[in-house]
Amino acid sequence: MRVERRTVDLTAYPDLVVIYLGMRVNTITGIKTLLGFGPKIDNSVAAKPDGLLRHESFVFSLLPPHVGMRQYWRDFPSLERWSRSEPHMQWWKNFLRNSGGTGFWHETYFRRGEIEAIYDDIGIPMGLSAFAPTAIARGPMFSARTRLGVQGSETVSAPLSEAELYGEPK
Repeated sequence: MRVERRTVDLTAYPDLVVIYLGMRVNTITGIKTLLGFGPKIDNSVAAKPDGLLRHESFVFSLLPPHVGMRQYWRDFPSLERWSRSEPHMQWWKNFLRNSGGTGFWHETYFRRGEIEAIYDDIGIPMGLSAFAPTAIARGPMFSARTRLGVQGSETVSAPLSEAELYGEPK
């Protein structure tokens, strides 16, 4: 039998964004943190945020527990708007204050060719960080928008400013 090869026509999605996200358990308490996020993520996806085209979940490893998801977004402004709205904004703010025994990462890929990533409390090189140099997420490396060099100002403020995260005066 012949293989049926199919492709996709993405002309209707010129600004498509694909984001891979993962949460990895670093300590035994991280299992509770990880399990607590499952229902929250399911509910947020069920709410059908504007711009989210598709959401898929998967498991990277069982030991240590490391789960992930892949999301397809219509464009960067939709993704940025959602990531800086409730409930995501509160999750992110809480995580940045205390990772709860987990590590979190994301890698974002844009149809137009840009790529950006962040690795928070991930103790091992993985993904892009396994072969590309890393830097502390400060200054222009602090937000996805500035890592990408996206023009214009943020559509919504970040959950925590760089000064708030690093304990510096505002």
